[in-house]
Amino acid sequence: MASSVPGPVNLPHSKYDLSTYWGRVKHCAEISDPTMLLNTTSDIENAKRMVWDYKNGVTSKMTPELWRAKKILDSTLHPDTGETVFLPFRMSSCVLSNLVVTAGMLTPNLGTAGTLFWQIANQSLNVAINTANANKSHPLTTKQIITNYTLAVTASCSVALGLNSLVPRLKSLKPNTRMILGRLVPFAAVVSAGIVNVFLMRSEELKKGITVFDKKGDEVGTSKTAAWYAVGETAASRVINATPIMVIPPLILVRLQRSKFLKGKPKGVEILTNIGLIFATSLVALPFALGVFPQRRILPVTKLEPKFQDLKDKEGNKITELEFNRGI
Repeated sequence: MASSVPGPVNLPHSKYDLSTYWGRVKHCAEISDPTMLLNTTSDIENAKRMVWDYKNGVTSKMTPELWRAKKILDSTLHPDTGETVFLPFRMSSCVLSNLVVTAGMLTPNLGTAGTLFWQIANQSLNVAINTANANKSHPLTTKQIITNYTLAVTASCSVALGLNSLVPRLKSLKPNTRMILGRLVPFAAVVSAGIVNVFLMRSEELKKGITVFDKKGDEVGTSKTAAWYAVGETAASRVINATPIMVIPPLILVRLQRSKFLKGKPKGVEILTNIGLIFATSLVALPFALGVFPQRRILPVTKLEPKFQDLKDKEGNKITELEFNRGI
C-alpha cells in the first residue's frame, strides 16, 4: 500500500470516507480493480516517487494523478513490507485468480477425483493469497506453511466428500431439493476450510500478537487481542465473500438448465455460462465483502491489553486509540 512509502507527512487513507461501509466498498473496488494488473514496473516506480514527494513535503496537494498513484500502490504493495505482492496473489487479481478454481468446484456432477482436485487447487490458492497478504509481524516458517496447508486441504476435502456422500442418502427430500443441496456442497466445503485456512496460516499472529501503531504511525508494541480481531474479521470476510459467489451461480445455473437457454445445448455452452455467472458475481461481491471490515483497523486502547492503557506518544499526549493492519 502507499502507506509503506517512507515520509513524515501522512497520506490520506482514501478519497472515500473509510468510517462508513459504503466508503470502504468504493475504496475496496479500487484496490480490487483488475485493470490495476496492467500497471508495469515503471508505473509502480513512478507512483512510488509521486507518493514519496507528497510524504516528504515536495508536493502538498492531492491531485488526480497522485490519487491514481496511491491507487496503484494500494493494489500492488504489501502494507507492512512495502514489497510488491506477486501478481496472481494481489487483491486486484483476486477475481481472475479464483475464477478457474471456483468454476471447477461448481461444475455439476463432479466425481470423487474431480472434487478432490478442485478442493486442493482452491486451498492451494487460498494459502498463497493468505500468505502473500497477511500481517507480517510474525511470518510463518516453511514447515508451518506446509503443515497448515495440509490441515486446510484435509478439512476442505473431508467436508466436500462427506457431504457428497450424505446428500444422496437424504431420501426424505425431493429429488430437486437433493440436487440443489448437492450443488451447494462446494460452498460448505469452501466456507469451513476457508475459516480453518485463515486461522492456521496466521496462527503465529494469534500466539505472539501483531504490531500496533499510534495515530502518527509510530510503533508502540504488539497485541494478541488485536491479532484476534484481525484474524477473526479476515475469516468472517472470507465467508461473506464466498457466500454469493458459491451460492448464486449454481442456483441460477439450475434454473437455466431447465430453460430454453441451456436445455439441449452443448456442454461447452453450459461451462461458459457457469464461468460468466461466477465472474459477474465475483466482480460485484468482492468489494462489498472486503468493505465489511476496514483493513487499517482502529481500536480504543480500552479494548486492548492493560499495557496499552496509559501510553503516551512522543509529544506526551495520552494515546486513546491504536491502529493495526488487519490483513486481507
